[in-house]
Amino acid sequence: MRVLVTGNQGYLGTVMVPALRKHGHEVAGLDIGYFADCVLGSAPADPPTLRTDIRDVTVGNLTGFDAVIHLAALSNDPLGALAPRLTHRINHHASVRLARLAKAAGVRRFLYASTCSVYGASGEDPVTEDAPMRPVTAYADSKVRVEDDVAALADSDFTPVFLRNATAFGYSPRLRADIVLNNLVGCAVLCGVIRVVSDGTAWRPLVHATDIADAFAASLTAPSSVVHCRAYNIGSASNTVPVAEIARTVAGVVPGSPILVTGETGTDPRSYRVDFSRAERELGFRAQWGIADGAAELFHRYTAHAITTGDFSERYTRLARLRALRRSGVIDSELRRVP
Repeated sequence: MRVLVTGNQGYLGTVMVPALRKHGHEVAGLDIGYFADCVLGSAPADPPTLRTDIRDVTVGNLTGFDAVIHLAALSNDPLGALAPRLTHRINHHASVRLARLAKAAGVRRFLYASTCSVYGASGEDPVTEDAPMRPVTAYADSKVRVEDDVAALADSDFTPVFLRNATAFGYSPRLRADIVLNNLVGCAVLCGVIRVVSDGTAWRPLVHATDIADAFAASLTAPSSVVHCRAYNIGSASNTVPVAEIARTVAGVVPGSPILVTGETGTDPRSYRVDFSRAERELGFRAQWGIADGAAELFHRYTAHAITTGDFSERYTRLARLRALRRSGVIDSELRRVP
């Protein structure tokens, strides 16, 4: 299958491309390149990549592909809170436009990277894909809107699939430090303290970047009759824990790292438990990585590659990276590259 991955030079895309190639797919990429040089360790082997803004994609860019995997987005809640208008313009409007163009180009399958945070504060019972979506951030709201609008495009020739990923963790050659497990391990390694800024009570489902790639690979080849216009929660019950427990896991992996719960941001409203049984039942997907395994992997990679505090807080943190590109004149206020 010939597959286009948008955001292939990001945190998830860099892990997904080799996973798809291993399954025998021919892969190309489309990426604006904002994080292409944010590498920890050896530089990854990118596929042929079209350097373009997701807002400027044309039908011609998509012609000849059997499937599009759409990962490209402004990808976290703090960034969405800072620029909600841009978040909706890029994450919502450009994503729906991409799906329409893909359909016009004859692409038959469109896999969309959504998020479990669409459920918002969902209570104590695990929520299924049929539960009401109650997003509490601009980022999550943009994902809900894309799902609704892209679902309306589905027909016998165009199969969208919505993968609602739990919070990602684990090593990628293009690291992200602003997601919970990656951040807590980095704090332990660099500062000697595991600092939790919320009260630690919020429940959070986690999933390794490699497991996300495997879920997308399964969705590519599953029968259309099974996955057509279907949503899947991607993660595992065993990796759904309170943030304080994530911190305790890190303390068990990184020697001499006490936990400091500051509580300065109060209770995190993004608290939810999720039912992942549909993906296992219909895709044959089961997450392989546990939180402790991911923490150990990150500890090894951070120390082996001598990660620095400056890189951790600037280069590998999405909001800080975009601010640096803006200060240096690489991008403008609309996050477009300056000619």
